[in-house]
Amino acid sequence: MKILVTGFNGQLGYDVVRAGLKHGLEMIGTSSKDLDITEEHAVYEFIREKKPDAVIHCAAYTAVDKAEDDKEKCWNVNVEGTKYLAKAAKEIKAKFLYISTDYVFDGKGAEPFVETDSPNPIGYYGLTKYEGEKVVQAILEAFFIVRISWVFGINGNNFVKTMLRLSETHNELKVVSDQFGSPTYTADLARLLIDMIQTGKYGIYHASNEGFCSWAEFSEEIFKQAGKRVEINGIKTEEYPTRALRPHNSRMSKQKLIDNGFIPLPEWQDALNRYLKELLHGVGE
Repeated sequence: MKILVTGFNGQLGYDVVRAGLKHGLEMIGTSSKDLDITEEHAVYEFIREKKPDAVIHCAAYTAVDKAEDDKEKCWNVNVEGTKYLAKAAKEIKAKFLYISTDYVFDGKGAEPFVETDSPNPIGYYGLTKYEGEKVVQAILEAFFIVRISWVFGINGNNFVKTMLRLSETHNELKVVSDQFGSPTYTADLARLLIDMIQTGKYGIYHASNEGFCSWAEFSEEIFKQAGKRVEINGIKTEEYPTRALRPHNSRMSKQKLIDNGFIPLPEWQDALNRYLKELLHGVGE
């Protein structure tokens, strides 16, 4: 099977290519340098030339705060780029998997969101990702849409790396304690996506490591596992104002994965442990 992966220079795209190669699949990883997904003609040409059996679309404009002011670029990447890729995939009858986000929900309540809950994004980034979902569903009869949350991987920047960097200069940190979700290791997620794309079990899924925590609890676990002595003071979202609103509740139910025979991802604490071994000691997956 030949799989084209967009966003190869990002956290998830990098690990999806890595996971596919381990499975003996032919992987084509692209970054914006190889393929500008906002150029319609370039997308069609590239897809026709490569003729992949499947496209896993990880590329996205993910700068949540910047998106509020850089709306045109965010829309072009997350909506128009997705549309061109979906159309090109349809033309050559390739499977299509679109990576979406917990930010399509408004974050109200405390119950985990299920796949059939109505999206209601509260920021522009979340809006464009939801519009991307709608584009995929309008163009393709069969598709995979996978909503993910709080990702961390070996390639690129993330919350874990930020916390470790701050621990070098701080003995005490203020971290938001009233936003809840599931930290997700891209290496675990990548294996699931590679498994999923080889099936015909189409639909919308939620995928993250098991368990829920706040950002403050996540940071405490990072320092505990990394052997760093940093005191965490939990603060309310209002005490840490950002350009874009964040959902308070990013908990998502993964029951649909189980119902369709996919193996749930490990607990997030276990995932963090394996990630830190790779990050700090070079012990790969």
